[in-house]
Amino acid sequence: MSPASNPIDQLGPVIRPRGALDRTRAALAGGRLTVGFLGGSISAPGPSWPGPLVAWLADTFPGVRLAVENAAIGATGSELAAVRVQSEILDRGCDLVFVEYAVNDFGTPAARRARTREGLLRQLLRVGTCDVVVVYTYSPDLQTDMFAGRVPASIADFEQLAEHYGLSSVWMGLQGLREVRRGLMRWEEWLPDGLHPTERGSLCYAQAVMAFLAEGLAKGGPAAGVSRPPQRPAALVPGAWERVRLLPLATLNWTGPWTLRRWTSCPGITQVLMTVAPGAGLRVDFAGRGLLLAFDFGKASGEIRYRLDGGAWEESQRDCPSWAGEAGWLRPLVITEDLAPGPHRFELETLPGPGSAGRGSRTALGLVGVIE
Repeated sequence: MSPASNPIDQLGPVIRPRGALDRTRAALAGGRLTVGFLGGSISAPGPSWPGPLVAWLADTFPGVRLAVENAAIGATGSELAAVRVQSEILDRGCDLVFVEYAVNDFGTPAARRARTREGLLRQLLRVGTCDVVVVYTYSPDLQTDMFAGRVPASIADFEQLAEHYGLSSVWMGLQGLREVRRGLMRWEEWLPDGLHPTERGSLCYAQAVMAFLAEGLAKGGPAAGVSRPPQRPAALVPGAWERVRLLPLATLNWTGPWTLRRWTSCPGITQVLMTVAPGAGLRVDFAGRGLLLAFDFGKASGEIRYRLDGGAWEESQRDCPSWAGEAGWLRPLVITEDLAPGPHRFELETLPGPGSAGRGSRTALGLVGVIE
């Protein structure tokens, strides 16, 4: 097969500009820029691509006061982001926001991720205070499609949303794959474990975004021939998680030895409601159509049983991968998203450990999100 006929070449451009970076340009002109990141471990703080990108911004715009809000958390997807985006991105005044969930949403059913992703994007676009850019990284799950010249469904679904809302996208994973193919970067210095880039791989990802920003900010408007849709057109899917609110843990009702604690060992939460006792009860009265709980989860965590509106009890059965530690993984549990609007009651009871999973009995609840 000649290089020109390689299927990877059929995947199109890395950068797809669709709208002007108006908010970013205005923030730079005003001397202050706040950049936000939402995604999984590939984008989380550490030796990841946001680092060299932020360094480039600081070097390119030396007179600008630059702030960074990196709200990316390993092993989390867009459903948890839809619950956290108000407090961790919008309330912090971000001007430019990068969204990276094509990898971590891969195993989520397409119907669910369509609702969580669109709800997340609609929240970001609700008040028009930030530019939103969707970025795609690389994982082995995407490899079969990419090597066959097909856009993986998790990325194609995001591209449909990007087109609908006039959001630019940068396929950083495609940039990395093409550099490896051209001999510009060795695979082991890009993705030594098949998923997480080294410093060299992170720089490759960041350079794709740098090229997008350099061109977009220089042009001063949308790409030629690209018409930007009206702000916030109608939603593509019914039931998007557009209206989501967090309930303060202190307002919940509980029975048994729960304690409300300051928490620093799990990214994304600052407080938990915790117990290690089986049979401890918790009640949440809420008005909405859905409910999500997020726990500090790991090998020391126990399971729970729960019910809605006095119905039958259900037991959680959460897997615990070998890479998980004793705790430290902010893990969501979607209880429901299809209730009739109105008041509802959720009841929870902790189960004895270790059970068949061989885990502990700790329950550390960090977030309670209501989907309206």
